[in-house]
Amino acid sequence: MINDKLPKIWYGGDYNPEQWGPEVWEEDQRMFKLAGIDVVTINVFSWALNQPEENTYDFNWLDETMDRLHRNGVGVVLATSTAAHPAWMAKRYPDVTRTDFYGRKRTFGGRHNSCPNSPTYRKYSRLIAGKLAERYKDHPALLLWHVSNEYGGYCYCDNCTAEFRVWVQSRYNSIDSVNKAWNTRFWGHTFYDWDEIVLPNGLSEEGEGNVSAFQGISLDYRRFMSDSLLECYIIEAEEIRTHSSNVPITTNLMGNFGQLNYFDWAKHMDIISWDNYPSLTTPVSETAMVHDLMRGLKDGDPFMLMEQTPSQQNWQAYNSLKRPGVMRLWSYQAVARGADTVLFFQMRRSIGACEKFHGAVIEHVGHEQTRVFRECADLGEELMRLGDTLLDARTEAKVAIVYDWENRWAIEMSSGPTVDLQYPSEVHKYYDALFKLGIQADIVSVDADFSKYEIVIAPVMYMVKKGFAQKTESFVSEGGTFVTTFFSGIVNENDLVTVGGYPGELRKLLGIWAEEIDVLPAGQFNQLVMNKPIGKLEGSYPCELLFDLIHAESAEVLAEYGSEFYKGMPALTVNSFGKGQAYYVATSASSEFLQGFLSNLCQDKGVNPLIPNIPAGVEASQRVKEGRSFLFLLNHNADPVTVDIGEVTLEDLLTGETISLNAVLPGRGVMILTEQVHPK
Repeated sequence: MINDKLPKIWYGGDYNPEQWGPEVWEEDQRMFKLAGIDVVTINVFSWALNQPEENTYDFNWLDETMDRLHRNGVGVVLATSTAAHPAWMAKRYPDVTRTDFYGRKRTFGGRHNSCPNSPTYRKYSRLIAGKLAERYKDHPALLLWHVSNEYGGYCYCDNCTAEFRVWVQSRYNSIDSVNKAWNTRFWGHTFYDWDEIVLPNGLSEEGEGNVSAFQGISLDYRRFMSDSLLECYIIEAEEIRTHSSNVPITTNLMGNFGQLNYFDWAKHMDIISWDNYPSLTTPVSETAMVHDLMRGLKDGDPFMLMEQTPSQQNWQAYNSLKRPGVMRLWSYQAVARGADTVLFFQMRRSIGACEKFHGAVIEHVGHEQTRVFRECADLGEELMRLGDTLLDARTEAKVAIVYDWENRWAIEMSSGPTVDLQYPSEVHKYYDALFKLGIQADIVSVDADFSKYEIVIAPVMYMVKKGFAQKTESFVSEGGTFVTTFFSGIVNENDLVTVGGYPGELRKLLGIWAEEIDVLPAGQFNQLVMNKPIGKLEGSYPCELLFDLIHAESAEVLAEYGSEFYKGMPALTVNSFGKGQAYYVATSASSEFLQGFLSNLCQDKGVNPLIPNIPAGVEASQRVKEGRSFLFLLNHNADPVTVDIGEVTLEDLLTGETISLNAVLPGRGVMILTEQVHPK
């Protein structure tokens, strides 16, 4: 449980009372009660208000806010306010602002404009975090500490240059090891002294869009920046813990955000929280996948939905409204996938600056007679009735998909083979196939324990880190099923090619070797032709993007390419290894193929769908608590759908109705089905 002071699914979100006055505060409290709001996040961007001068702190407004919220029965997620430094700090200490990709020094303005390696920023962020923790550690409204906000963005200043050299020296110990790891004899880049190392940016090795002449240097800079920003979080978190050791600490992540290695961050967070902002056209399976990724950061622990909009964003190209019922539907999607909170940005719409058109529970009109507020109030009432029933329930999956941020960085910076290769998209293809089959999956790191899964899928595992091949061999030899794809086993963790034939360290496990990789432009296809029907797979399927030209060694060929000069070469193989099997999909296959392929694998391993023959547009997910299962059915269609739940009788937690055989889900409807509990 996040905090047992409020044993229910928390409901509320970001609140900025400092932007308003007393007459609005009282109205806010009235509206919060109507909507069932019981938790708000405050103080996210209030550093300048809290510390108007270098040696002056003023928390009077925050004292009043904390007390007022507590009197009205609202708990507080208290942020440290360090997401935007005060103007006086930038004026007095220029090192605090960032230097951009092209070497231009930033002035005061925006947010995320603090250099993570600025001694000034680190000093004053630690100080204010400590003062807040010391002041409010025993406040009855306090539920959770929230450090900074949505960490991200890189800096290229002199402080970062100096610290990067220290980081590199610590990682490699000697300049000779650096030269070897970065392959610096290419283009005559050999370094003879640490101070010859410069940052990879628009003035040196990189161009716009993750283009790098030296991927090894650029890869390490991304690791360094992720570590630098993480150190800023740790500095504040450790300072908080010296005063407030019994209140959990988090910061809000951003799903599969590309700049930070969240698996590293998760080790230092008490609970994962994240901000979910899909667009009108985002596939629902993509949102589900990111929820599962956030759950996977801490080995399946429940997480927090820290932000979502009740209606619309303001920063996308097309900021569509959430259609009636969608806010509730997507809120329950988060809960179905492991969230124990439903929180919004924001409580009341700002009247000025860049977020005045970002949705809010309380709209500019200022009263409760809006569609959005009514939907929020209805959801608040439902969550109140659910109480603690779902809290701490976990998800049980027998299939895992491996996701690795460093592998993603390396793929994105690779100079070839195609600009269209997007790691998250290829991972999503496999997740989407399982989603449509109604089969639950965990998203895990390369360091995860594979032994608890029947099937492990590692799409486009371009970078094979030390120990990964051996761990995977052990998993398969003990009876597991492993699947990987084209463009896998190419390089080590320094982005240096493993010679001797692709897929490098995975060659023994997969029983194949690849000599070339073909590319076709977008819209052009080859065919993946089955040698014989296998379960639900038969005939020919389109494939695209990349095409590994592979040779079978110990592997059995299950499908071949249907055209091009490599027609008849293997496109799908399986290799028996110990008690298990390892599959290689040599190209980017169609959704139809992947559904048939993964359905066969799951059937062979006894991994059953939550709902057989699940209708299109319906999502199934399950959480389990103390032996009691909760089956979520979510209808993402605008029209009603009938779902065959089998010969069981279950209760819908949301309505109390008894459901058997066929569950009729309204358009955008939700059911949470569980065994009926009869009072003793």
